[in-house]
Amino acid sequence: MNLFDWLVVGSYITAMLVIGWRASGSQTNQNEYYLGGRGFSYWQIGMSTMATQLSAVSFISAPAFVGLRVGGGMQWLSYEFAVPLAMLFLITIVIPPLYEAKVISVYEFLETRFDAGTRLLVSVVFQLSRAFATGIKVYALALVLSVVLKVPVWSMIIFAGTVTTAYSVMGGMKAVVYTDIVQLAILFIGILVCSGVGLHLLGGWEGFTMSLDRGRLQAVNFGGLGIGDGTEFGFWPMLLGGFFLYSSYYGTDQSQAQRALSGRNLSEIRGALIFNGLMRFPLTFMYCMMGLILGTVALTTPAFRNMIPAARPDLLVPTFIATYLPHGLVGLLIIAVLSAGMSAMSATINSLSAVSIEDFIIRRRTSPMPDAQYIRTSRLITTAWGVACMICAFAAGNIASTVIEAINKVGSLFYGPILATFVLAMLSTSVTPRRMNIGIVVGVLTNLVLWLFFPTQVFWFWWNLTGFVVTTVVASIGATPIAGRVRVVARGHVLPPKRESLILVGYFIAIVSLALMLPYLF
Repeated sequence: MNLFDWLVVGSYITAMLVIGWRASGSQTNQNEYYLGGRGFSYWQIGMSTMATQLSAVSFISAPAFVGLRVGGGMQWLSYEFAVPLAMLFLITIVIPPLYEAKVISVYEFLETRFDAGTRLLVSVVFQLSRAFATGIKVYALALVLSVVLKVPVWSMIIFAGTVTTAYSVMGGMKAVVYTDIVQLAILFIGILVCSGVGLHLLGGWEGFTMSLDRGRLQAVNFGGLGIGDGTEFGFWPMLLGGFFLYSSYYGTDQSQAQRALSGRNLSEIRGALIFNGLMRFPLTFMYCMMGLILGTVALTTPAFRNMIPAARPDLLVPTFIATYLPHGLVGLLIIAVLSAGMSAMSATINSLSAVSIEDFIIRRRTSPMPDAQYIRTSRLITTAWGVACMICAFAAGNIASTVIEAINKVGSLFYGPILATFVLAMLSTSVTPRRMNIGIVVGVLTNLVLWLFFPTQVFWFWWNLTGFVVTTVVASIGATPIAGRVRVVARGHVLPPKRESLILVGYFIAIVSLALMLPYLF
């Protein structure tokens, strides 16, 4: 990093703080602070959500998985197979009732069907799991910056966390969405820059394809079930487990669903979900290609490969930036990494603040909180969650061989039980609050047992399915219809819309077909 690189980075940090400050002027009540006044269009919500998806973890760890990790490769694309189908399920079943309920915390919806205990239980599960997962993302961001800047990881955790917390506290949801849009554009440029420089080092596309480890092109494995055979990333666990993971993440995880609740109307929300269902795969394909290219550079350049510890494949991208990029581009890539990490953290601490104040403070009050006091309290809680996520970053550690797997493991413990709770709230008239709460606990414990005692026998992607099934079954045992209870989603409204079905199901078939053809395209 020279003076020019620091000027580039400093300009970016200043811009993010200015956006937060400008957005702060419109934060006058709870809907403005946490939902942006419900004024976002589908493309704003869609781009903001995608920026969060392409976090520092995706920018760093996914390419490492594709390019270097033993047993990795383009099978990372199988993460995306279930996304279009999950979006169709959310459009049909989950999102319409949540949006029409006009809630800020999606867990408030659960109290209207079950009781305060269910609401608070799921809210606590979300807060603990999301804060720790975000800590891992901040750790990934700090890891990259420490390698490139040659400074301690802890200093980068504090630096990135403080800046992100500052603009999130000032600007609320508007600052989150507006900065996300800018950050997505920078991330896109960052992927292109790394891929372009890597191809140049390899002598162009022909040099890349000649040196490529073709074993890493295998993207679909129909034979591996991930149950008793020690395999990972088989087609069926990725499709079935992924369906429940993404349905829960986009529909019932406050960090994502809060943006859906910020849309102008239900039509815009549906558009945002379709946008994500269609655009996630191309973006994922881009950073997987970047991983293939950089992995090939490592394969053909022993000096570069020796700079990356065998046990730390996540250092592939930061080491490449520090070694091969010229000044100016180093600053740009630092911005790209910052963008990725800051986007994920800002969305999380805003959503954690929302559920904290709505689920644990406002619901206990006997009178409405004045708007000015509400905003002050919200900003204090947002600050506290920013600090908490930084603390979690220090404890990230080595949960998995790549950071991105660590995050998905933590989430997969809880996604299935949480989704089951919302689905039963909307479709069942017989499950009681007590049975529901027992079901949630048993579902999470079942996944925890699988993690602790059967880590190689059951691939962790199945936990999303097992958590959903166990929670649903336990909550439904012995249940009888509750008098006067009406299904939130009426029986005549569970069929998916025809147009969206054709688009998303057709897209699912297209991306699986492309993944199958990859070995023949290079």
